[in-house]
Amino acid sequence: MKFIGIIPARYASTRFPAKPLAMLGGKTVIERVYRQVEGVLDDVVVATDDERIESAVKAFGGKVVMTSTEHRSGTDRCYEALTKVGADKYDVVVNIQGDEPFIQAQQLYAIRDCFDDASVDIATLVKPFTPKDGFDALENVNSPKVVVNNKMEALYFSRSIIPYTRGKDKSEWLAGHTYYKHIGLYAYRSDVLRQITALPQGELEKTESLEQLRWLENGYKIKVGISEIETIGIDTPEDLQRAEVFLASL
Repeated sequence: MKFIGIIPARYASTRFPAKPLAMLGGKTVIERVYRQVEGVLDDVVVATDDERIESAVKAFGGKVVMTSTEHRSGTDRCYEALTKVGADKYDVVVNIQGDEPFIQAQQLYAIRDCFDDASVDIATLVKPFTPKDGFDALENVNSPKVVVNNKMEALYFSRSIIPYTRGKDKSEWLAGHTYYKHIGLYAYRSDVLRQITALPQGELEKTESLEQLRWLENGYKIKVGISEIETIGIDTPEDLQRAEVFLASL
């Protein structure tokens, strides 16, 4: 099978405008993401809606395609990019967030390995919460939680804590049950990507503001791989400062 990594990158962002072009350790954030993926998958391309990002990617020798400014999600942007690079050339698309400059090869291998099972159409990753993370991390609504079945397929994603541990103090929850934190890395078979981008928004997606719920509502199964790696996503200028500290420690 051939895998392509597509990195959606928007210029506009409410919390951090021009985020892909922010400098991190002497390189733009988008270049750092690209370099982490390059060589791990069969191909990699940035999908953007802004000529400034397009120019920056070309300047460091990366591949880039221009996409519409009207997309509702990174998944939609990925599909347009796939049609432009050739949907018939790749079996699986890996959607890599453009604000994850520390994504690791092991995580890409983990999501790629999900497709060793021919029945898998969509895959994503989770990381177990640990008691060290603390209840505040578990309660964070910006860190979606996932529950899975015995086949490691997603049953539901939520910004709330799921499952609820009944009859125990919250200080005991992390020690008594393995909670899973969702890592925003997706992979889809090319034809399935075409199908899910044609679906209308569902009520669960609108309620939680989590697009993967649209796929579950429509009967798609999502295979879940496990990663033990903690990455630093960049959503705000403060996150960028933390990333600089983390980079300096490597």
